[in-house]
Amino acid sequence: MAIHIRPTVRRRMSHAASYVVFLAIVVVMAFTADWKLVSRNFFNFTVAQELWPGIILATLNTIWYTVACFVIGTVLAVVFALMKMSRGPFKWFAIGFIELFRGMPALLTIMIMAFAVPMAFKGLRIPPEPVGNGLVGLILVTIAYTAELIRAGIQAVPKGQREAAQSLGMGELRTTLSVILPQAIRIVIPPLTNEFVMLLKDTSLLYIAGATMYSKELTLFAKDGLSTYANATPFIVAGVFYLIITIPLTYMVGILEKRMAVKK
Repeated sequence: MAIHIRPTVRRRMSHAASYVVFLAIVVVMAFTADWKLVSRNFFNFTVAQELWPGIILATLNTIWYTVACFVIGTVLAVVFALMKMSRGPFKWFAIGFIELFRGMPALLTIMIMAFAVPMAFKGLRIPPEPVGNGLVGLILVTIAYTAELIRAGIQAVPKGQREAAQSLGMGELRTTLSVILPQAIRIVIPPLTNEFVMLLKDTSLLYIAGATMYSKELTLFAKDGLSTYANATPFIVAGVFYLIITIPLTYMVGILEKRMAVKK
């Protein structure tokens, strides 16, 4: 006779089994790992001290690159979102642009802008060198993804808002800019914040474009530290700095999503 188990009980048993397996793996690793070797190669305090103050500059560069790409990308994303919702050639241009840069890997886009574009256009370089071209590639990717978020936000605004504004004698452009867009941006604030977090991590791809001593972001700084000290501690320290930035932002996204859910 088959035993019937309720779905809720089955889920709890599945979760419990997952925890047991995870705990077993942790215990096995704890008893089999060479902790002296792990400590020397991954948590070397002497190497960590040598990273200062350079890692602070790399962190500030990472934040600066993220903010610049996000601000420029979001402003242009609004334009592309409106173009995609229009009619005629502008719509098809926006569709082609968005699908192109959403479909290509971000790393490939950065490589094209950093290496192929200067070759094709007689050494075209965009400041700040040498990461400027890579930043443009990351901005293009940001535009493509953020434009879709903003378009979804515009479509989520009740149609009655547009009709009410137009009944007051407001033109199409003024209605869009002063009534629809503010509400759309408010709707997509949580996913926009999440996009900012993703962009922060995607700045690690800029290492492929190269950097000077003063323009390194966290990942390239850690990579150079690995080569300099033959030790993985720089990657651990860089990971900690990423977490210091991303965890509060991720927590903020959760709060914003809960608030939006309550207001709905």
